[in-house]
Amino acid sequence: MDNEKEKEVVRLPENAFRELKDGETYEPIMSPGKTYREVTPWSVTWGLIMVVLFSAAAAYLGLKVGQVFEAAIPIAIIAIGLSTATHRKNALGENVIIQSIGACSGAVVAGGIFVMPAIYMLDLQADFLKIFIAAALGGILGILFLIPFRKYFVKDMHGKYPFPEATATTQVLVSGGEGSSQAKPLLAAGLIGGLYDFIVATFGWWNENVTSRMVGFGEVLADKAKLVVKVNTGAAVLGLGYIIGLKYAAIICAGSVFVWWIVVPLMAVIFPDTVLNQWEPSITTAVGDMSPEDIFTSYARSMGIGAIAMAGIIGIVKSWGIIKSAVSLAAREMKGKSPDSAEVQRTQRDISFKVIAIGSVLTLLVIYAFFFLGVMNFNLLHATVAVLLVAVIAFLFTTVAANAIAIVGSNPVSGMTLMTLILASVVMVAVGLKGDAGMLAALLMGGVVCTALSMAGSFVTDLKIGYWLGTTPKKQEGWKFLGTVVSAATVAGVMMLLNETYGFKGDALAAPQAHAMAAVISPLMSGQGAPWLLYAIGAVIALVLDRCKVSALAFALGMFIPIQLNLPLLIGGAVNWFVGSRSKDAEENKARVDKGTLIASGFIAGGALMGVVSALMKFGGIECSVADTWWQNPQSEAVSLLAYVMLIAFFVKATRVKK
Repeated sequence: MDNEKEKEVVRLPENAFRELKDGETYEPIMSPGKTYREVTPWSVTWGLIMVVLFSAAAAYLGLKVGQVFEAAIPIAIIAIGLSTATHRKNALGENVIIQSIGACSGAVVAGGIFVMPAIYMLDLQADFLKIFIAAALGGILGILFLIPFRKYFVKDMHGKYPFPEATATTQVLVSGGEGSSQAKPLLAAGLIGGLYDFIVATFGWWNENVTSRMVGFGEVLADKAKLVVKVNTGAAVLGLGYIIGLKYAAIICAGSVFVWWIVVPLMAVIFPDTVLNQWEPSITTAVGDMSPEDIFTSYARSMGIGAIAMAGIIGIVKSWGIIKSAVSLAAREMKGKSPDSAEVQRTQRDISFKVIAIGSVLTLLVIYAFFFLGVMNFNLLHATVAVLLVAVIAFLFTTVAANAIAIVGSNPVSGMTLMTLILASVVMVAVGLKGDAGMLAALLMGGVVCTALSMAGSFVTDLKIGYWLGTTPKKQEGWKFLGTVVSAATVAGVMMLLNETYGFKGDALAAPQAHAMAAVISPLMSGQGAPWLLYAIGAVIALVLDRCKVSALAFALGMFIPIQLNLPLLIGGAVNWFVGSRSKDAEENKARVDKGTLIASGFIAGGALMGVVSALMKFGGIECSVADTWWQNPQSEAVSLLAYVMLIAFFVKATRVKK
C-alpha cells in the first residue's frame, strides 16, 4: 500500500510551470521537510561513469559537426533504467545526482572543443596537462560564479523562464515507474543511429554528405554561380535538429542561406579578379576563382564571427539588472544578513557564500599560478592582466549563459568566447605579449572562460531540475566539482586521441568554432590586421536582427557554421513539426513529440559513441573504409540520399504511439 501511495504522488504539482499567485508556494515532489537518499556510492559511481562515456561521445560529435549535444536526457533515462533493473526503491534523489554529475560532460566538452583544437591548428605546443588544467579550472570557476545566481534564476523567476531542456529532463526523471518503457525506444534508436553513423565513419559505404554537385547542373552552378547545396546525412545531426526544433533551426538555416546563397555569390560577382588578402597574406587566389567553400572560409564566415560577438554584448546589456541584483544578494549574505543555514529549507540550502568567495579567490590564484608558471614564462605583468581579464569576463558572461539556457535552452558560448579572444589578444599585445606565446596564452585564457560559461549554463539546468523535484542544491553543487575534474581529464585525452587519429587541419574534423578562434587570433597576434570591416558588418546584422525581435545568436551561428551542418538541423526540426501536427488529438501529438525526443537522444548518443569507437579503431591502425575512392563517385551521394530518407522514415514511424 505504501508503495502504491509513493507511486501516486510522483508527479509534478500543477503549478510547476506557471507563475505563482500571491501567497502561493511551490512544493516539490520530495518534501523540503524530509530527507531523502541522494548522494550515495551508487549515484556517485554511476554519475562518474556517465561523465566519462558522454564526455568522450560529446567531444567526438562536437569536433565533427561543431555542435555539442545535451546529455542530460539520455543520462536521466539510463539512470532510471539502472534503478528499475536493480529494483532500487525511492531512487529519484539518486537519479538526479547521477544526472547532475553526468551532465558535466557536455559542459566541459563545449569549453574544450570550441577553443583547444585551435592550439593544434596554429602549430602551438600544448600537452595533456595544459588542456586538462584549463578545462578543469574553467569548469570550477563557472560553478562558483553561478551559485550566487541560483536563487534568482531557479526560485525567484519561477514560471517566468521556460527552461526547455530542464523541463524535458525533469519529465523523464518523474516518469520513474515508466523508465523501462521509455528506455526501449532510446536504446533502439541508439543502436540504429550508432550503427548508421558507424558504417559511414568506419566503412564509408555511403557518403557523409549529399551535395548539389552529384548532378551535372549542380556542378556547373557551383563553379559558375558559386551556389551549392550540402547536407550532412548523419543520424546524430538529424537528432540534434529534432531537439532544437523547427523555429530555431529555421533561424540558424536562414543565417546559412544568407551567407552561402547571397554573400558568397555576391562576392564572386563584385570581386571576380581581386585577391582580398589585406589581413591574410596566405590568400593568393582571386575571389572569382575560388570555390564557394573557400570564399566562405576566407571571407564570409568572418561576418558570422562579428555577429556572434555582438550577440554576446547584447546579452550582457539585457542581463545587467540580473548581475547587479545577484551581487547585492551575495554581499548581504556575506555580511551575515541572511538566516542561519539550519533555518533555511533543505531544498534552498546552497554552499555557504563565504566558501564560494574563498573558493573563487583560490581558483583565481591557481589560474594565476598556471598562467605565470606554465604559459607566461614567469612574467608578472602578463599573468596579472590575464587573470583579471578571465575573472571579469567570466563573471559578466555567466548571467548571459544562464539566461540563454533558461529561455531557449541554448548557450551562446561560441560568441562570448570569440569576444574574449579578441579582447585578450588586443590587451595582451598592448602589454607586450605577441607571436606564438601570445596566441597560446590567449587561447588558454579563452579555454578557461569558455568552459566557465558552458558550465554555468549547464549547471543552471541541473539546479532547476533539482528545484522542481526537491533535491538539496548544496549536494548538487558540491559533487559537481568532482564531475568537472573527471570530465576535463576525459576531454583532454579524447582530444589528443582525435588529433593523432584525424588531425585538426583537414576536413575529417570540422571543429568550426576552433577554426573561427584560430582565424581571429592568428592575425591579431602576428602583427597582421584583422577583417574588422567584415566583423562590423556582422555586428550590424546582429543589431538589426535584435531590433526585429529575431534571435541574433541563432542567425549568427548559421552564418559561420558550414551549411552542410545547418540544413540537417532544419530537416530534424521539420520532422519534429511533422510528428507533432499529424493528429487532431493534442495529447497524441504531444506523446509523439515526446517519444521523438527519446529517439533523437538515442540517435545523438548512439552516433556520437560509435564515432568514438570508430576513431579508436583508426587510432589502432584498423582501417576498413572505402571512402577515399568511393566518395569521389557521385553515386556514393545517391546511396547516401537513399539511406537518409530511410532513416527519416524510420524516425517518423518510430514516433507512433499506441492508442
